Amino acid sequence: MESVNREYIVKRLEGRGIYPTAQRIRIAEIMLARAQHMSADKVMEAINMGDATVSKATVYNTLGLFAKKGLLREVIVDPSKVFYDSNTTEHHHFYNVDTGELSDIHADQMLLGELPDLPESTEIDGVEVIVRVREKRS
Repeated sequence: MESVNREYIVKRLEGRGIYPTAQRIRIAEIMLARAQHMSADKVMEAINMGDATVSKATVYNTLGLFAKKGLLREVIVDPSKVFYDSNTTEHHHFYNVDTGELSDIHADQMLLGELPDLPESTEIDGVEVIVRVREKRS
């Protein structure tokens, strides 16, 4: 796993109003090492491979906090499968239902038509398209 400068991580967390506990720093080190999509279980596996141990509740709560504060994107591919995406720029995703792999689609590769009228008293927060794919069957 690639390493990210600890001082950089602390500044990123503080810049988003997140108090940098040891567990939050470790989770951020894993998630921000490179552009990637990870489930909470994969983050937990990565943490527990090292010398630290973090509870499942802490991992889920921290990832949720990071998503709420805009440090990560939460990508819900189905009601039971959530990925956390370290790429927070505008983009879309392919989700392979056979392999469980999530991959990026650059925003300029998707041409979206006119959006429907919004419900009263709302505004657009973002648009995300998830294209579900599977292996070709013979």
